[in-house]
Amino acid sequence: MRFFLRIASYLFHPLLISLFGLMFYYLITPRYFEPELIRAKCYAVIIITILIPLITFFLLKNLRVVSSIHLREVGERKFPLMIQTLLLLVIIKMVFNSYYSPELYYFFVSVLFSTIAALLLVIFGFKVSLHQMGIAGLTMFVIALSVHFNKNILIEIGFLFFANGWVASSRLETKSHTIPELIIGLFLGVIPQLVMLNFWL
Repeated sequence: MRFFLRIASYLFHPLLISLFGLMFYYLITPRYFEPELIRAKCYAVIIITILIPLITFFLLKNLRVVSSIHLREVGERKFPLMIQTLLLLVIIKMVFNSYYSPELYYFFVSVLFSTIAALLLVIFGFKVSLHQMGIAGLTMFVIALSVHFNKNILIEIGFLFFANGWVASSRLETKSHTIPELIIGLFLGVIPQLVMLNFWL
């Protein structure tokens, strides 16, 4: 059971959430996109939101700014979140367009606002659960896609609700977060997605 709980922290790592959102969109949308375009967007998201942060992490670790990839101390989260904010701005400016892909554009805008909110809390000494923030935001986005495209994806949405509980249990089991940190993480993930629905739903 302990292994089952812990694996959620890796399966739904915050660095993977943007890619999951992209994959859900292309699986759900009834619009046609050239396969080459889809691959190009996926490669861009993988490079910008996964590979670059990983390379940056090893650099920060060598500089002794962070001690581990888990970022257990509040102060260790400041620079990774700053870097993630800049990378999300790159995606919004260069990868997605609010006219051709409004759903994805505003999904990443929401992720940006969630990240900025988490960064502000870190500056004030509060460690929010980035795992919970990520999976909660993804769940809200997929629900909105289901309504937007009138798609019956209750099984996928049900799994995401299960994943929210799975991630929360995992973070509690590893003593990485407290219940208030998880609850605030959930709200930081959901609220920006809800606000941005006004622009594309």
